[in-house]
Amino acid sequence: MRYISGAVALGAALVLGTLATTAQAATAPAQPVRSGGLYAPTELVLTVGQGESRATATVERAVTLSCMPRATGSHPNPRAACAQLRSVSGDFTEVTGAVTERLCTKEWDPVVVTADGVWQGHRVSYTYTFANSCTMNGGQGSVFRF
Repeated sequence: MRYISGAVALGAALVLGTLATTAQAATAPAQPVRSGGLYAPTELVLTVGQGESRATATVERAVTLSCMPRATGSHPNPRAACAQLRSVSGDFTEVTGAVTERLCTKEWDPVVVTADGVWQGHRVSYTYTFANSCTMNGGQGSVFRF
């Protein structure tokens, strides 16, 4: 049986402790999103695709949208999109469920819209399927108009 000196044992314990801490950090649940600025972060990726669900849709268009501290991103009208989201407190069901007077055919040619990211510090993962592009463009405003 070999004798391990106190210094070697201490060094081994430190290495093993560091490895255990690293493993715990890697498997720890995600922490809430934090911002270094005065505003809660708002960073979204919005998509429009053809298909019946998020899993099966073919994404045709995608944009980014950031609303804090000012409206930016690749969205063609970030100010209007951010203003619409602020008016409904970031509730995407209010955006996609807007009532319209537009007349559309009853054809089933589904269009899926998604929103993923962070809205005012809260994680967002939203999906909605419209019956067709006419119903999508009817009353939903500017958030998914790109």
